[in-house]
Amino acid sequence: MNPKLSDGLNFISRINARRAFNIVSVVSSYYAARFTRKPIHSGFPISISIEPTTSCNLRCPECPSGLREFSRPTGMLKPELFNKVIDEVSRYTPYLILYFQGEPYLNKNFFDFVKYASAKNMYVATSTNAHYLNDANARKTVESGLSRLIISIDGTTQDTYEQYRIGGNINKVFEGAKNVIAWKKKLKSRLPHVIFQYLVVKPNEHQVEDIQRIAKEIGVDEVKFKTAQVYDYENGNELIPENPKYSRYRKKADGKFEIKNDLLNHCWKLWHSCVFTWDGKVVPCCFDKDATHVLGDVETESFASLWHGKPYQNFRGAVLRSRKEIDICQNCTEGTTVWV
Repeated sequence: MNPKLSDGLNFISRINARRAFNIVSVVSSYYAARFTRKPIHSGFPISISIEPTTSCNLRCPECPSGLREFSRPTGMLKPELFNKVIDEVSRYTPYLILYFQGEPYLNKNFFDFVKYASAKNMYVATSTNAHYLNDANARKTVESGLSRLIISIDGTTQDTYEQYRIGGNINKVFEGAKNVIAWKKKLKSRLPHVIFQYLVVKPNEHQVEDIQRIAKEIGVDEVKFKTAQVYDYENGNELIPENPKYSRYRKKADGKFEIKNDLLNHCWKLWHSCVFTWDGKVVPCCFDKDATHVLGDVETESFASLWHGKPYQNFRGAVLRSRKEIDICQNCTEGTTVWV
């Protein structure tokens, strides 16, 4: 079976009657809000992200984890908090992204997290730099029930890869991917669906075709090219690629750069998903890396109360009024991912 089709069917298999009704409720309320310009909302998230840790072994230049420059507390997600969140949302939520900032495999409870959510019939995805996918962890990854494994690989040679993935080893990434593919074959498992995610920046854009060839040789299911978020882009940046297809910025007549996204006054993410930091704070989306817009805390309140509470509704209303005025929206890239 085609890997993409198999992956899609795997997700669909997680949709029972309750979750299907919830999806309809969320979608209908989103379009009602867009039409009325009021923060109408019903249902629970279709997708959530939970952060296993803020720690990372690499030092990528446009990442708070890599720069060690978080303005919020850092640490490791505890099993008690993870289980609490999953117990509250899993009846309605089919999709879990076990990642936000940091390297998920650094949390010693990572595999237990995957197993717990998978046992609730959730589609579980994660993103890793693959440096910890040794043979033993590759086997545990396949056995855990993980549905999707995104491997960040931003180059095909060491000299190119390490220009962004500072401190990384490209051979470890290739080895980790091969280990997972090998264990999938040994255990006769179609899971996880393995994706090479290639963050296209100027130093590596010349290797775009090479990564597709290598992925095919290794047996990776899919390749995804992703545009890079650059914090200082207005006057140009050495990371912005030459090919506009892979850039989230465009050059203006005056030589300065602007983001391609027109930032219309609505956002699907605010209706269908949210992010939990390692310590239980709930933030609107993955662009709030420093948790500057905390909308609730599941350590002290139920998720249902905060998801439908006043802070969340006020934030949705602000997006509907003037999204451009919200700082975390100003570098947003909805719709800037290229699938191959």
